[in-house]
This record gives sequence, C-alpha cells and structure tokens, in this order.
Amino acid sequence: MYVIWRNSVSCLRIRKVPHRFQSGNHPVVPLGSRILTDPAKVFEHNMWDHMQWSEEEAAAARKKVEENSAVRVLLEEQVDQKTEQKLQELSWDPAKTSAADGFSRTRCPPVPEEKNHNQKRCGSSDRQSQAGSQFSSLDSEENRKGPLKTELFPGSNATFRILEVGCGAGNSVFPILNTLRNAPESFLYCCDFASGAVELVKLHSSYRAAQCCAFVHDVCDEGLLYPFPDGILDVILLVFVLSSIHPDRMQGVVNRLSNLLKPGGMLLFRDYGRYDKTQLRFKRGHCLSENFYVRGDGTRAYFFTKGEVHNMFCKAGLDEKQNLVDRRLQVNRKKQVKMHRVWVQGKFQKPLYLTQKTSKLVFSLLSHG
Repeated sequence: MYVIWRNSVSCLRIRKVPHRFQSGNHPVVPLGSRILTDPAKVFEHNMWDHMQWSEEEAAAARKKVEENSAVRVLLEEQVDQKTEQKLQELSWDPAKTSAADGFSRTRCPPVPEEKNHNQKRCGSSDRQSQAGSQFSSLDSEENRKGPLKTELFPGSNATFRILEVGCGAGNSVFPILNTLRNAPESFLYCCDFASGAVELVKLHSSYRAAQCCAFVHDVCDEGLLYPFPDGILDVILLVFVLSSIHPDRMQGVVNRLSNLLKPGGMLLFRDYGRYDKTQLRFKRGHCLSENFYVRGDGTRAYFFTKGEVHNMFCKAGLDEKQNLVDRRLQVNRKKQVKMHRVWVQGKFQKPLYLTQKTSKLVFSLLSHG
C-alpha cells in the first residue's frame, strides 16, 4: 500500500497540488532499497526487496499450485456460495477486513449471470437512487431535457479528482484526505461493495463531505451509475480489488474505470502476482478456476501475471507507463520462516491525444460521411 500511496503522491506533484505526509511510521530504510546480499543475514529484517527466485524455488511454487488446483470447486457449489457471500455482506464485520494481508476486499458475485444489460440500463431512476441522494435529482424532467449540469454532482467544482475503488474502512482514504487538506480544489471519491465499510468512513472524525464522497458501489454492475459523470477523474486507485472479481468480469470492470478517467488521467494498480505465498497456501478444494481461489470466508483471490495485466488495461484503451512484478522476501524472525511475496504493480494512462492509427480511422469515417 505504501508504494501505491507514494505513486498517488507523485501524480499529485505533477499537478502541483500541495502535499505532506502525516504518518510517522515510515521505515528507516525506504521500501525497495533493502537488498539481501548476504544470505546469512536473512533474518536480520522482516522484509527484503527485489528478490530473485532460484530455479528450485520457482519449480516448487509451480508444483504447489498444480497440487492445490487439482481439485476444483463444482460449478453448482460456486453458485450456492454467491448466496452465502451476500449474507456475509449484510452482516459485515469491520474487524475481519484485515484478514489475509490487511487490504480491503471488494466482493463480487463469483459466476457471471446472464443479464440483459440493455433492459437493465432502461431502469434509470432505480440506478440513480442507488448512486446516492446527491445524484437522485438527475432523473428529473428538467435534467432529461438538456446536458448534465455540473453543479449536480459532488466535487463538481474541483479541478483535481481521485477515486479509490474498494476503500474498506478508510485505511487509505484519510491519509489522502490529509494530503489534500491544503488543496481545496481537489476532491476524493471512495467506494466499497460493503455498506458497513462505507458507513465507517462517513462516521470517521476526519471525513469531510466538502472534499470527499464515500458511496456504496458494485463495480461488477455495468448498469450502476457512479455519482459523477464519465471522463472527469485524474487518478484511480485500484489496489487489491481486481483479484477478488471473477475473471470473466474483470475486463468489463477495467473498461468502465477507463471511461471515468479524463485524457491524461492515471490508473494506479497493485494486486496479487502469480505464485505469491497466499496462492501457495491454499488447500485442495478451494480452487474455482485456473489461478482463482475461494477463501474460507467466501472472498475470492486471483493471481495475475504481468502479461495479463498488460493485456487487460491496454484493451481498455490505456497506455502502459509502468508494469512490474514486485518480488519480496517476507521473514518471520521468531519462527525462522521465509515467505515469498509476489505483487504486480502498474501505472496506466488515458491517452491525451488520438493515436495515429485512430486519427486515420476517424478521418476516413468523416471523409466518407
């Protein structure tokens, strides 16, 4: 989370938004610079950066995944889990959000349903009422007659806007708000699938409605409106969220988020990488599909490769600015245990201008129009 937060601050710097860190918990040695050069000193620190796997370690990881994915959860059982998962959301417990790695998880239905999205989008009044009371007036007769009035959505007067997807109880929301405190022209949107999590964010003493809008949202629901128009966001944070979504729905989620960015806007991504220790720890019978698992609490986890991430975001029309595998060695000094952590991290930007190929296509269409 620190790395993604550092990236978001870099984006703020680009736009010359004042910023300052409030946390006093920074490591003495910056993350990314603690390199293990002497294996005999491996237990001197809790984490080592930029770890290279030996052929034996890589082979052992592949073998472990083959073993724990040999038995798949039956399709009918996956459907049953959807109902159970929905019940978990109704009784959401904030104390459980730090399970696994301390990151909030966005829970989406495990198996795509056959839906008529054209019919679904026709129910605009229902969708707008779910998007929040600030957005409900958009369905009035007056607003149907003309273009969207910018004063009707929260943050409409801002010149710099951020969205955090899967905000949980606000572990990143409030450090970002502290950074934006001296930047009144900036605005933060944050959403989560769990209404209990969003309520905690709103009840926090540092929550400022004048500069933040927290709302409940299911990113898998393509017909569900956001409480703001498309094409207005400067930064989107998508941190340990996409892995919880069914692989068949990931591309649709990324496409929708891409539409929310303005030209030049940046999406910051971080999530589980292939053969992370979390994947290796799954037991048989928890595998839903290839590299996609279900935990005991019903939440899901997918483990990405760099290539998969590249393809997904580029198909959504974003340019790749960074895409790397972050390999670290996590150490339990008390138990003398070593665990490999693997994350994929990327920056993807909405193009400022039409590409040459697209420009030619548009020109050709206009010429024949």
